[in-house]
Amino acid sequence: MNNDDMGARYGNTGSGRNSRNGGSGDFNKGKRKRKRIVKPGEEVKKITQQRPPKKEENPEIRLNKYISNGGVCSRREADTIITDGRVEVNGKVVTTLGHKVLKDDEVKVDGKVISPTNKVYILLNKPKDYITTTNDPLQRKTVMDLIEDVDAERVYPVGRLDRNTTGILIFTNDGEMAQGLMHPKGNVTKIYSVELSQPIEQKHFYKLQNGIKLFDGFMKPDKIALVDQDDQRKIGVQIHSGRNRVVRRMFEALGYEVVKLDRVIYAGIDKQGLQKGKWRNLTEKEVTMLKRITRLG
Repeated sequence: MNNDDMGARYGNTGSGRNSRNGGSGDFNKGKRKRKRIVKPGEEVKKITQQRPPKKEENPEIRLNKYISNGGVCSRREADTIITDGRVEVNGKVVTTLGHKVLKDDEVKVDGKVISPTNKVYILLNKPKDYITTTNDPLQRKTVMDLIEDVDAERVYPVGRLDRNTTGILIFTNDGEMAQGLMHPKGNVTKIYSVELSQPIEQKHFYKLQNGIKLFDGFMKPDKIALVDQDDQRKIGVQIHSGRNRVVRRMFEALGYEVVKLDRVIYAGIDKQGLQKGKWRNLTEKEVTMLKRITRLG
């Protein structure tokens, strides 16, 4: 029996029984209350007097939230930045957690002025040979080169895809959402399409189903399946782990070379209809879903 059934069956039984049988909670039974005549307008005046005065809006905002809204990082990471002395407010270094600022104050992080911005959420279908980083000292191609026309400041990728992995990559300037999606407790589901250099042996397929030991611990996929029964090189893998290159490493541990690795679904969002190297804004429904997943909505 679920909670709703229990509530429907038992929810108000006690109070009803007391009411019918004159239980100990019915102290005023048998007593008639004298009805007082209310003068016109008297009750309205009484309610008006009891209503608490409307509070003035406080224009202040906590400094860590201000930094997060500026797309620098999550609130938790902002606390570290503040205590490290990397934040200035109106020209003065602030290291106090809980410090509040006005929206028109000048706030600098590492010497750069930031300001709260409108939240932006976009989806990129990442191609091969692009590095998931905001800046590469070796001047290699990065995923930021593919979203140069995004109308937003300080948008950054959520998590990473290695250079040869393709597929879904989300970008945002919402630091809290990004932190929630990357946090291990988030259990964000990812589905990958894997193509091996040779057909997988049945014993290895079963071994992956049961999980294998890697150098950084035991790893068991949530689900694993053959995508094409006629081509046992192609496998679908569902995981929620955020460990680095873990899908590749699972197959490599069994002696297989991963020829293609494509992330086709991330947190319930797919890239259907989006060509490689192209991006689009997430829909309102998708953003709401991500906020619900990260418990921010």
